[in-house]
Amino acid sequence: MVVYVLAAVAAIGVVLIASRLVRGKTDEEPDGPTSGHTGSMLAALFLLAFAIAIVVPWTTIDAARQNTYAESQAVAEAYWSATQLPAPTSGRVQAGLRDYVELVRGHEWELMRDGRLSPDGWSRLEEVRREVTALRTEDDDVREARTAVLDRVREISASRRQRAMDAVTTPPPGLLVMTLVAGLSVVLFPFLTGARPRGRTLVPLAIMSGLLAIGVYLVFDISHVFAGALAVQPDAFDNVLPELRRISAGVG
Repeated sequence: MVVYVLAAVAAIGVVLIASRLVRGKTDEEPDGPTSGHTGSMLAALFLLAFAIAIVVPWTTIDAARQNTYAESQAVAEAYWSATQLPAPTSGRVQAGLRDYVELVRGHEWELMRDGRLSPDGWSRLEEVRREVTALRTEDDDVREARTAVLDRVREISASRRQRAMDAVTTPPPGLLVMTLVAGLSVVLFPFLTGARPRGRTLVPLAIMSGLLAIGVYLVFDISHVFAGALAVQPDAFDNVLPELRRISAGVG
């Protein structure tokens, strides 16, 4: 942040020095070349910052949503593979996976709005892993099923780690500040150049200001993956529960 401030101060210093050294026609008019150039550049700067501040969270949110479906699918695959394990290990593993899904879609999803995951989620995955690892058998089919379950649990853990990273991922604070400052500059620019809008000229300025305010609010609102207007919902885990019930019913 200090570097950014120093860069801004240096740029302002260059402008002040140039205004002293460069000889030319004095430009004091609100619609003069200086104001026109500055206004167009401020608008371009705001559009650039606004576009980045929208595209980056949108891309992150889309990737996070796909990751939740990958995680839930790994749960379903592990649940199916667990049906090939002998009792009572099979039942305990499936119960552990169901409890994991219920935890994620409920309590943990609330925590993720604050950028946190529940430690109970890791504990439940570890319990499933220990349960499967402790199974000893000479049956080749059971061994294959045990390996398949452990592979799927590793996939669940990897997706969970990615979800933990997504929960704390936000655009750089400087980008959000830049978007806000650029938006304010665009709104206040006519007044800074000495113009005094009155009557009908205030209408388009007011409309533009309102739309800019909505846009800036949207930038801040979508900056978190699991909170805000575009927040990722636990749909993947809601949808996997009926699949788990179908697997249990089919085996039974």
